[in-house]
Amino acid sequence: MAVPLIQQARVGAYVFKQRLAGVEKYPLVLMLEPLFKCNLACPGCGKIDYDDDILNKRLSAKECLDAVDECGAPIVSIPGGEPLIHKEIKQIVDGIVARKKFVYLCTNALLMQKRLDDFTPSPYLTFSVHLDGLEHHHDEAVAQKGTFKRAVAAIKEAKKRGFRVNVNCTLFNQMTAEECAEFFDYCTNELQVEGITVSPGYAYERAPSQEHFLNRGKTKELFRSIFRLQGDKKWRFSQSTMFMDFLAGNQEYHCTPWGNPTRNIFGWQKPCYLLGEGYAKSFKELMDDTEWEKYGTGNYEKCADCMVHCGYEPTAVMDTVKHPLRALRIFLKGIETEKPMAPEISLDNQRPAEFMFENLVEHMSERLEREKAEAGTKDSDRAA
Repeated sequence: MAVPLIQQARVGAYVFKQRLAGVEKYPLVLMLEPLFKCNLACPGCGKIDYDDDILNKRLSAKECLDAVDECGAPIVSIPGGEPLIHKEIKQIVDGIVARKKFVYLCTNALLMQKRLDDFTPSPYLTFSVHLDGLEHHHDEAVAQKGTFKRAVAAIKEAKKRGFRVNVNCTLFNQMTAEECAEFFDYCTNELQVEGITVSPGYAYERAPSQEHFLNRGKTKELFRSIFRLQGDKKWRFSQSTMFMDFLAGNQEYHCTPWGNPTRNIFGWQKPCYLLGEGYAKSFKELMDDTEWEKYGTGNYEKCADCMVHCGYEPTAVMDTVKHPLRALRIFLKGIETEKPMAPEISLDNQRPAEFMFENLVEHMSERLEREKAEAGTKDSDRAA
C-alpha cells in the first residue's frame, strides 16, 4: 500500500481535529532540510548553488527535533542536499520515529546501502529515493552515469531488509508520456516500491538548466496523456487521488504553502520550500507574519507555472477530507482525461517577481556568522 493505513488514519484524524477547532492554516508535512550539501550536482536543482561556508553548515539533531516539536505536523520529510551525508541523521530519524511522526527520508541513494545498518524498519520510516525516470533519463537528469543502477541496487537491498521504500520522481519536458508510463510500470512491478511521489519540476531561478521545466498547460497535458496509458494498471502513488486529479487539469486548486512549512539552516523559510523570500526565527512567526495572500498562482509571477506537491498536496488533502465521497468516486473510476479542464487561474493581477536571493543569502550568512561568534564568546566566558 502506498500510504500505510495507520498513516492515513492519523493524518485524517489530525486534519479533522484542526477543522473542528476552526484552525484555518495548519501544517501537514514539515519539510526539514538539515543541510544543503549534496554529493550530486543536478542541473535542475536550485538548492545546492551556495558558497562553501553555507554548504558546510548543518542543523544539529537537537535543532531538527525542536523544529519537529515546534511545528507539530504528523509527517516529516527530510530533503536536502543529501541527508545521508549528515553525521547525525540516525539520531534525527530515530528521534522523529520515537515521536510517532511519519518520516520520509529523501536520498539519491548513493550512500543508502552503506548506511542501511544505521536504521531500523518501521511503519513510521520510509526511504524516499530520487529517480527521475529509467536509466537514461535519470542519469542525464543528475548529470552522472551509473547513479540509476546504484539507486536500484539500494532500493532492492532496503526492500529485502524490510524497509518501506518510495520513489520520488520529478518530471521535466524530456520525458514523453509513454516513457513516464514505462517508468511507473517499472517502479510498481519490478522494484515493487510502496509508492511513487511525482511532481512537475519547479523552475528555481538559480537552477543551471531552465529550458526543461514544464508550465501548467504542458503539465496538465502530460499527465492526461500518462493517465490515458494507465488502463487497468495499478500504479501506486503516495499522493492523494485529488492531487493527481489536479495534475490532470480537473481541479482548480489554490496553493496552501503553510501546509508544508520548511525549516533549514537559515530558519523557517518564507513562504515555502521552493521560494526563499525571507526567514522567520520561529514556526509561530512564520505562520503569523508571512503575507500568504501575496503568493501562489495568480498572485505572484514566480508562482505562475507551479503545480508542485509542496504547495498543492495540502489543498488536495483538505479537499479530500471535506468531500470524501467525491474523492472516493474519482479513486474508483480513475482520473478523467477527456472532459474539459477546470478553468485556469488568471495571471492578470499577479505582482511581478522580486529577485532578492543574493541579498537574502548574504544577510543570512552574516547573521549565522554573528551567532557563531556570539556562541564562541559565551563558551569562552564559561570556560574562564
